[in-house]
Amino acid sequence: MHYTETVLEAKKMAYSDAEWVARAELACAYRQFYRLGWHELIYNHISLRVPGEPGHFLINPFGLMYNEVCASNLVKIDIDGNIIGTSDYPINPAGFVVHSAVHRVRHDANCVMHTHTTSGMAVAGMEDGLLPVSFPAMFFTDTVAYHEFEGITLDDDERERLASNLGERNVMILRNHGLLSCGVNVAAAFSELYNLQRACDVQVAMLSMGGAIHNPGTGIAKRVTLQFNKVARQGSQNDLMFTAVFRNILRTDPDLLS
Repeated sequence: MHYTETVLEAKKMAYSDAEWVARAELACAYRQFYRLGWHELIYNHISLRVPGEPGHFLINPFGLMYNEVCASNLVKIDIDGNIIGTSDYPINPAGFVVHSAVHRVRHDANCVMHTHTTSGMAVAGMEDGLLPVSFPAMFFTDTVAYHEFEGITLDDDERERLASNLGERNVMILRNHGLLSCGVNVAAAFSELYNLQRACDVQVAMLSMGGAIHNPGTGIAKRVTLQFNKVARQGSQNDLMFTAVFRNILRTDPDLLS
């Protein structure tokens, strides 16, 4: 990433280089979510595996708004949500149930994102789920997982069902609940969620118009997914996009690195 040198110049002594960069990227994601309105005030989470520390993850301090999250106040936890070391803040253990479900079985899923956006929950409440009727929706042809609503995610035994429903896919719609994405890094998970959210936004807008919806057909939808796999998921575009996001956030929120 092009911002690594800048990030390391502000590194606190308590952290390794790899952990500090991870903290900066995760804090940036929280700030960007805040700008996009992808938050429930102090609720919801983005989690990230700590490089070089198996079983350790970073998550937001419970009680802070997303725009208050910075690299140093992120909380380090284990797979069961126990705080590692010391922290001035608690975490929301219930909120980590969804994330730990993925991290336990998907060792490629270093970053997990979960939202309760209005259009995300609206599509999650539709019987047909996501429809392949918009440009971003067609990035996800036959790649969206679904998990049935079981109430507030407080029960550890739901983790097995959630992980099983996700399988090897990187996006999931939690029925009547919200959206989830995961990826090998923050950039990959963010790209998946951004496009899934855009697809939901457009679907809600289309349905609100009350007219007939043009469906391009399964063939072209599958073609678009293959194209997106090549140029974004297997290319460099995700990293380019997140680098631009990071640069923009750091320009206006320099306390990100505090």
